[in-house]
Amino acid sequence: LKSFSGKPLLLNFWATWCPPCVEELPMLNAFYREHAAKGWQVLGLAIDQPSAVRKFLARLPLEFPVGLAGLGGTDLGRSLGNLTGGLPFTVVLGAAGRVLHRKMGQVTPQDLQQWASLR
Repeated sequence: LKSFSGKPLLLNFWATWCPPCVEELPMLNAFYREHAAKGWQVLGLAIDQPSAVRKFLARLPLEFPVGLAGLGGTDLGRSLGNLTGGLPFTVVLGAAGRVLHRKMGQVTPQDLQQWASLR
């Protein structure tokens, strides 16, 4: 995550087999498209099998980077406050790398609107 420091980051943990995760991805992609020029970064971390993620992204390409976190991503999520290991899980980090917000469950347009003003 150090390579993302210096700009706000929306970090989203998701999986191809998680319906609310899949449902929110187009909204996260739109947020990225709208806010990238304002310095925002979005990173998706797939807690899934690499082959399933590649097949999924071939059907639904995303403009923001997607990392293959595998099952180790669950540990990273826990270290960021996802104590239950549930998905989707989103963390908003400020430009200084400090956690500004955590959300367990599906992101809403209202969440994104509120987070867009954070730095």
